[in-house]
Amino acid sequence: MSEKAFVLHPVLKNRPDTGRSVQAGLEEIKNLTAAIDLDIACAESVVLNQVNASLYLGKGAAERVGAMIKENEITLAVVDCALSPIQQRNLEKLWNCKVIDRTALILEIFGDRARTKEGVLQVELAHLSYQRSRLVRGWTHLERQRGGKGFLGGPGETQIELDRRVITDNIAKLKKELEEVKRTRLLHREARRRVPYPIVALVGYTNAGKSTLFNRLTNAGVFAKDMLFATLDPTMRLLKLPSGRRVILSDTVGFISDLPTELVAAFRATLEEVLESSLILHVRDVSHPDTQAQKADVENVLKMLGVSEQVDRGLVEVLNKSDLLSATDRAALLASSARNDNRIPVSAVTGDGLDALLKTVEDRLAAGRAEISVVVPAADGAALAYLYRVGEVLARRDGDDGCFVRARLDDADLRRFENSFPQVKYEDSRPAKSC
Repeated sequence: MSEKAFVLHPVLKNRPDTGRSVQAGLEEIKNLTAAIDLDIACAESVVLNQVNASLYLGKGAAERVGAMIKENEITLAVVDCALSPIQQRNLEKLWNCKVIDRTALILEIFGDRARTKEGVLQVELAHLSYQRSRLVRGWTHLERQRGGKGFLGGPGETQIELDRRVITDNIAKLKKELEEVKRTRLLHREARRRVPYPIVALVGYTNAGKSTLFNRLTNAGVFAKDMLFATLDPTMRLLKLPSGRRVILSDTVGFISDLPTELVAAFRATLEEVLESSLILHVRDVSHPDTQAQKADVENVLKMLGVSEQVDRGLVEVLNKSDLLSATDRAALLASSARNDNRIPVSAVTGDGLDALLKTVEDRLAAGRAEISVVVPAADGAALAYLYRVGEVLARRDGDDGCFVRARLDDADLRRFENSFPQVKYEDSRPAKSC
């Protein structure tokens, strides 16, 4: 039987306008709680005039919640905010149950979902960093009672410092292991660079449908479910575009508002895959009431990762779950998207709009590519194969002097082609005719 939980969503009365509704915020924390199979006995939002230093909530609100917890025999309370160690300890005393905040809940979810060695290590590192700041909670009966040094200090200081040292040592060990994993991933990344396929990264808010879209495009069979953080570990698959050009499609971990700083730091290396991409596709759930606020959260995280230029220029927005909109809203979405090439309405479930999405990907990748006309010697199959594998062959004509080819290549690929095949002649004044 799963543990009974009370879910509380505090809202500051004078909070900055984030574009999020109180109800949507409550639903999100409920979904996060349900993601680790907790039985939600009660859930409510509470409006606060200000944050109480000792309880976070006002005393009256805290006592009222405590009465509900006692009445329903609840053993766990989830508070949707970042609690200080003192606030957490005081609430546990008042409510006589275990209390976890938003950070601890997300850490628990990540710990349950991580599958790869790197993912497990990153979650463990984030959890230890979080735990280190809260050691005093577990040793309140041993807290120091008087000043001084050595044996003049309280008996608990030694135990707390001992535990802190153990955690610090474990953190150092984990960081060392992660460095080894990172080096391995770096080798894989270098190998991908030698296989000159552009990387297209899927990013978006958690549960926006990235993995479902990824599976639809690549037949990868990645775990996809209508739940928050169904995917944590990045996955890459080869995708063939309509022109025949091949790209690597990358599915990444979903973003969320108020992502714990411990996790931002821990998963930074994983999300750095986005920095290597030639194109970023921002997958959005347009059926969600907070879709605009979710968009802002994703863009803020991307800017933290160092892709501000692409964000400011405008990402390609994949407007997913358009099939869930009403007929009126869907018609309005299609009309507005028709005036903006960066907005592509799709449904990963039904397949609607995917042809337009692939064409957009092809157009974006082709933009800024150099177009060349060359004569490849008849015996030089390697150069011809390179153009077909890496570039986009626009036209070809076989002749007595060799094969006339007109193709598009990225600047880096063109330089590589020039260095690898110096025997190829360039025919800029005589474009090849299509066969």
